[in-house]
Amino acid sequence: MGTETKSNSYTGQISTSGGNPKVMKDSLSLVRQTVNQQSQSNHVQNQLKSNINSNSYPNDSENEHEQKTRDIRDKQEDKSGKEAIVPFVPVFVEEADVIQGAKELLKVIRPTWDLSHVEFKSFTDGITNKLVGCFHKEITKLRDENGGSYLPIKTQGLSPVQSEDPVIIEKDDEYTTDDLAAVVGGAPVQYSDNVVLVRIYGNKTDLLIDRKAETQNFLLLHTYGLAPSLYATFKNGLVYEYVPGTTLNTDSVLCPEIWPLVARRMAEMHRKVRKHGESSAAKPMPMIWKKTQSFLDLVPERFSDAEKHKRVKETFLPIGRLREEFNKLYEYLEALDSPIVFSHNDLLLGNVIYTQNLNTVNFIDYEYADYNFQAFDIGNHFAEMCGVDEVDYSRYPKREFQLKWLRVYLEEYLQRSHIQNEEVELLYVQVNQFALASHIFWTVWSLLQAEHSTIDFDYVSYAFLRYNEYLARKDEFLSLTAAKNNK
Repeated sequence: MGTETKSNSYTGQISTSGGNPKVMKDSLSLVRQTVNQQSQSNHVQNQLKSNINSNSYPNDSENEHEQKTRDIRDKQEDKSGKEAIVPFVPVFVEEADVIQGAKELLKVIRPTWDLSHVEFKSFTDGITNKLVGCFHKEITKLRDENGGSYLPIKTQGLSPVQSEDPVIIEKDDEYTTDDLAAVVGGAPVQYSDNVVLVRIYGNKTDLLIDRKAETQNFLLLHTYGLAPSLYATFKNGLVYEYVPGTTLNTDSVLCPEIWPLVARRMAEMHRKVRKHGESSAAKPMPMIWKKTQSFLDLVPERFSDAEKHKRVKETFLPIGRLREEFNKLYEYLEALDSPIVFSHNDLLLGNVIYTQNLNTVNFIDYEYADYNFQAFDIGNHFAEMCGVDEVDYSRYPKREFQLKWLRVYLEEYLQRSHIQNEEVELLYVQVNQFALASHIFWTVWSLLQAEHSTIDFDYVSYAFLRYNEYLARKDEFLSLTAAKNNK
């Protein structure tokens, strides 16, 4: 389950003292595969030009306007060598007044919007970040300067799902699925012109997340059609694209029309994505090693809250015991020679968006995206199939389902239709053994959050939840061998 934006509700049974988590994460953001990347790149650059050339900034002085214009910067190169311009807005959004902060951002990145026609929806159920949806209320179709058609999304009947990334809006009856999928005037319908999503980073999340790397991941994945448009960054957050869709749950993730899409999408990411300028000959350091070690270094030997310290002391302290457990497991897993690929590393159900009318899935939240073992990304996703609202590890996917899923994955990853049984069996063993590493990783994450987060959430109980599952599965999974399972 795990990202720094968790907000699902977990009520899994904890076999140690500490109780159950109160509110967990449904980390939602909505993305789509770019149908016409070049037109979107032009739209971003044209928007920037309009920002710079605009003479009207509502409620802003001329000096502030000039200062903000000068500070709109930060150029990144896409994989084709062309520059993708991402504005930086020198605004700090206060957690206590996120709506006002969002307005200040819109004055810069959407200077033509009349703020009196913008509806703001604040979504604060996430346990780290905050999200504000900014909905420009229009009643007619808009056409951008490139001729692309925009279908307004009604702000009536908003149905937010606990989230800190793009929110789900149930479409109004006035617009049908066919409308949303339609192509108007030969150009694909775009959804982002009248909706902007503003994400404000939570307190102390810089301990967990490299925010510069997160922005780079956003841009990198967008060039491959695997992430939405990033409109701007600001001092403590991001502004980016909205696209409608629905997140998976414990039932839909098993649907035969959906799970193959997930398997292929992950394989596509693993097969295609490479960081710019990196030599293919160089073997990158897997994320799971470096990130877990950095988290372990930050977990205190004495928690500042006496009650939390009492609860974690017997099981997790001194932290060197957990480090030793992880290091031994890592040594074993490293010897499995799972390929190192660019991975998402946090594919909980709320981070997978299904767009029914396009028959596609997209992944969201890139805080932990980095090179990692192939089997970790898959094993972590399998572990996350156990719950969104409630964690139930009896939902861990059975062998028969895993083998089907892994075969579809390998067909896309290896780009061939005939996959040997031995290849599927080998990946099956690796995936389940790497699932153990995901439990330890999110255990350590939870302990670190328990010390530093200001959100009202029982991180200690979540740490017990993940670690208990690690202990329960350890012997079973480590005893697996490809030969034993090759039937």
